Amino acid sequence: MRKLKLKELGRMSVPEYKNSKKSPIVLVMDNIRSAMNIGSFFRTADAFAVQKIYICGISATPPHKEINKTAIGATESVDWEYYKSTRECITKLKDKGYIITGIEQTDQSVMLNEFVPEKDKKHALIFGNEVSGISDDVLDLLDFSLEIPQFGTKHSFNVAVSGGIILWHYFLNL
Repeated sequence: MRKLKLKELGRMSVPEYKNSKKSPIVLVMDNIRSAMNIGSFFRTADAFAVQKIYICGISATPPHKEINKTAIGATESVDWEYYKSTRECITKLKDKGYIITGIEQTDQSVMLNEFVPEKDKKHALIFGNEVSGISDDVLDLLDFSLEIPQFGTKHSFNVAVSGGIILWHYFLNL
């Protein structure tokens, strides 16, 4: 066994990626405080061909040194847009026919392993602040709230890790 060299991976160029078919998924970053988490979302969004990232509130935006550390160039391939208000962003997505799904522990959460996303629909996945989660003022806009089952002592995953888990689940089921 040997590791593959980068040229052996057959990855597309940024222009090829920009013109490629994307998944019917957008991500909404609701006041993510860590620029490194934002960068990680860019890298994961690139891997799963996410249509776009919407960055809201206090979240850092490219170009940013700490985003670049973890995005490793994905800010060039993944489209993104900034909104001061997460509520405004989600309202616009809802008006465009997106199913709005928050990744949050709520009294109405569906466990991820029991959830199958609707095929042939557009999906907006909302990820909240590392400490306080999704903003209270957008909870009433959610169509679903998803929770990732956990079996240890901690009450949550890192938000960027949650992004990878959720996107993999959607990738398998759409």
